[in-house]
Amino acid sequence: MVDVNALAATLDDAARDVRAIPKLTDAAPLDVTAAYAVQRAGIERRRSRGERLAGVKMGFTSRAKMVQMGVDDVIWGLLTDRMLAESSVDVSRLIHPRIEPEIAYLIGREVRSAAEAETAVAGVAVGFEVLDSRYAGFDFTLPDVIADNASAARFGIGAWHPPRDVSNVGLLVEIDGRPVQTGSSAAILGDPARSLRAAARLALDAGMTLEPGWIVLAGAATAAVPLPKDAHVRVTGAGLGSVEVTT
Repeated sequence: MVDVNALAATLDDAARDVRAIPKLTDAAPLDVTAAYAVQRAGIERRRSRGERLAGVKMGFTSRAKMVQMGVDDVIWGLLTDRMLAESSVDVSRLIHPRIEPEIAYLIGREVRSAAEAETAVAGVAVGFEVLDSRYAGFDFTLPDVIADNASAARFGIGAWHPPRDVSNVGLLVEIDGRPVQTGSSAAILGDPARSLRAAARLALDAGMTLEPGWIVLAGAATAAVPLPKDAHVRVTGAGLGSVEVTT
């Protein structure tokens, strides 16, 4: 038997103490179902401290990553309001932060089925996600990363635009004015809309719905890059403007 609450506490304490820990699967027989239970228990710990759910983030949204991890479906994690980075990220509070460009969706009304996810979109934007695995060496199995809330740490969003086709948006990540990653939103399952529908499906499977005002981060369009201290990062999406953050 897996002690879900104890494992959630272990991960939560690691994040709050900024301390890397061994993989949970080194000591616990964790499967995917139990891992999602640990994830939810960890989020409940955050909510008990006053955090509010703000949306979801998708992971393993590239075929290459799926092959690497030996899976045939995406994973997801939950976002809270305190993960939102308005203009800066304190990397001293993170273990080994990495940043990646995102396409973000703003949900305008409750999504009751995956089929209606796209019609519920109120806006689209370019964004970024800061990943921070709580595991030593950024080394984990599939259940480990799910339990760790899919490595979610921080996120930021640029200006919202009316819903539009974002299936092939060019994305650029610059650190201190130097390009470090370029890619296309087409790398997100061929079209980020597929990731949006998957988010709705996974939410429903978990007994939840995508709520009005929530944000869905559709997944990375490039590899994540280390996020250094005292840096200025700008993520630009063709036709969507840019979002900037300092560390």
